[in-house]
Amino acid sequence: MKFTSLILVNLLFLSAAFASGTETVKVDKRERLIGNIVKNALETYHYKDLKIDDKLSKKAFKEFLKKLDYSKQFLLKSDVKELKKHHLDLDDEMISGNHVLLNKSIKIIQKRIKEADKLRKKHFKGQFTFTEDEELEYDPEKRDWMTSQKEFEDYWRKIYKQQVLSRYSQYLETKRDANDPKKIAEKKKAEAEAAKLGVKKKKAKKSKEKPIEKMTDKELRAKAHAKVDKKYKRYFARILKEDRNDHLEKFFNAITVVYDPHTNYLPPKRKEDFDIDISGQLEGIGAVLQEDGPYIKVVKIVPGGAAWRQKGLEVDDIILGVAQGDGEVVDLVDMRVDDAVRYIRGKKGTEVRLSVKKPDTTLKVIPIIRDKVEIGASYAKGSVIKHKDLDFKVGYIHLPKFYRDFGSSDKDRNCTEDVRKELIRLKKSKVDAVILDLRNNGGGALEDARKMSGLFIKTGPIVQIKNHTGSIDTLKDDDPEVEYGGPLVVLTNRFSASASEILAGAMQDYGRAVIVGGEYSHGKGTVQAVLDLNRGPLVSMFGKSMGALKVTIQKFYRVTGASTQFKGVTPDIFLPDPMAYSKSREQDLENALPWDQVAPMKYTPWKKDFNIPLLKKRSAKRVKNDKRFKKINESVAYYSKRREDTKVTLNLKKLLKEDEESEKIMEKLKLDDRNEKILVTEFEASLKAHQKVLKGEEAQWKKDFEQRKEEWVKGLQMDPGLEESLYIIDDMLRAKAGKKLSMVK
Repeated sequence: MKFTSLILVNLLFLSAAFASGTETVKVDKRERLIGNIVKNALETYHYKDLKIDDKLSKKAFKEFLKKLDYSKQFLLKSDVKELKKHHLDLDDEMISGNHVLLNKSIKIIQKRIKEADKLRKKHFKGQFTFTEDEELEYDPEKRDWMTSQKEFEDYWRKIYKQQVLSRYSQYLETKRDANDPKKIAEKKKAEAEAAKLGVKKKKAKKSKEKPIEKMTDKELRAKAHAKVDKKYKRYFARILKEDRNDHLEKFFNAITVVYDPHTNYLPPKRKEDFDIDISGQLEGIGAVLQEDGPYIKVVKIVPGGAAWRQKGLEVDDIILGVAQGDGEVVDLVDMRVDDAVRYIRGKKGTEVRLSVKKPDTTLKVIPIIRDKVEIGASYAKGSVIKHKDLDFKVGYIHLPKFYRDFGSSDKDRNCTEDVRKELIRLKKSKVDAVILDLRNNGGGALEDARKMSGLFIKTGPIVQIKNHTGSIDTLKDDDPEVEYGGPLVVLTNRFSASASEILAGAMQDYGRAVIVGGEYSHGKGTVQAVLDLNRGPLVSMFGKSMGALKVTIQKFYRVTGASTQFKGVTPDIFLPDPMAYSKSREQDLENALPWDQVAPMKYTPWKKDFNIPLLKKRSAKRVKNDKRFKKINESVAYYSKRREDTKVTLNLKKLLKEDEESEKIMEKLKLDDRNEKILVTEFEASLKAHQKVLKGEEAQWKKDFEQRKEEWVKGLQMDPGLEESLYIIDDMLRAKAGKKLSMVK
């Protein structure tokens, strides 16, 4: 990308000026360079015309405090007052590299963390009592900064007490369930279903400790006490280990978030994670790791990955150290998992040697040749769905994200071609309609929103894009070929964002599909560019990665001229949203860009053969009479009420009573029945198309395929929104065939 090199030309002069100035502390030239590049990029390319000055610094300081201590659990009011002396200096420190505020904040927060840890040692020497009538306010927006050391100490006493009480009550519930005939039967049923898929019951680790169901009350309390003590000991150790890049990320992003919530500075490790997320691929060993105390533990081996193919590494193995080929071993004990994976990932074809402790305590060195790991859950998948009460077949495609591997070849994997292949497969199966499921799809590659829209229409504009100068470009579909021209339903929800909204909006505006979902989609109508900060003559001087800047450069608008920003896409047919109680949309984010509109485009709508008002009316009647949707509405009302009640009791009797009432409500509102009327077929072809099954690996893959198939089928059979979509399609097909639609009773 050419943006960074343009910025660096100006910085050749800036750096010389700063170098000759007087500095109050030793300035890191790399940090100064990053600050200048980020500042210039924001002021030059961001959609919002903002200068980084004292006015912006004042806003950024408030954001910095949130990033430093969002929960208001460490800083005292006096600390905030001390830091506020620099609330107008963020702009100056950004370009000078003289990070007085940042350095001071690190010292203060680390001091408070150590004090909280000292209080942990004090309180966990004794035992807590749960008979007092105390409460703890968890919502930081309802609390002010703590005013004294005494208040700080009392707050942490309550935190520790609440955590022990919560853990203790969970153990009591586990003990009760272990002797509950209904719970025992449910557990056996789940184990039997898993056994059918070849999933072996996990053997319990040999332990000197009694199982929870056989513990006395005193032992349960002691166990809860020890677990919480250990949890906070690790938590404090972890945040005290945050490195300079972690702190710089907070500082720079306190500034970027004033522009909008999607503009971020990505330090090196975040940039790597971002690349993996957008492509759905990484190069490494293919294992999922997590922290287990001071150790790095293997919790899953990714099917098809290097570790899976080369064998040796297994679930529950502890990775003690890692070496690059014949190089020196790096000790991973006490290392954060996100730091550990930086040593384990690497280029395809290179060797990594893992020093591993097996569950039986034997030690092994396992060499693995790294390979490309494809994250199968990210890819488009399809199957054929039938309903026992309906006489047609529907093709169902689930698209989790708009992925694209931005390599040098057109042959690199992308979601448009994967969806095209699914459509071709479904057409061969002679489906009568297609459902494209974009629920929980947070977006991705803008190019694929355009190209995928073209799979369903002949030609025409898809989306308008406006930059900060007011210039508008149009992304069009110029390919007259239509991959699928039959009845189409697009499913959305509040987590369908960005590229998902472009596609859904285009299908709605053209009258090409019926959009079905929650009240409206997420509302992210902005375009980001990722500026790699590792380019340019100055960057090469430092010999280490500078990270990247993800910056909002454009807003997009539908062909009608309306933006999807802030308001999202309103579906044609509304279904109750299980997450309607949550504040999780664009309009709930601070500094979100506002909704607006531009002039509409000329386009030719699809000749549709369905009547939206009638479909909507019939669906509303069915939804009103459906017990599952009634449960969803009741669940939303329940969680909305609980969301407002942010105080938690520290009294055992009150907590047990609240938990009992909550459990009864949860049991009543649970959606756990599988709808056996929904029949799912032809999933294997889609699943196998996304995996490279080498000769001789068929048996090894079989179990994984069976398990994934069962999970897929179960998910679809438990989805009331999917079944209602099938009934909507039934109405569409009947109308298309000229059959009269009777009113739903």
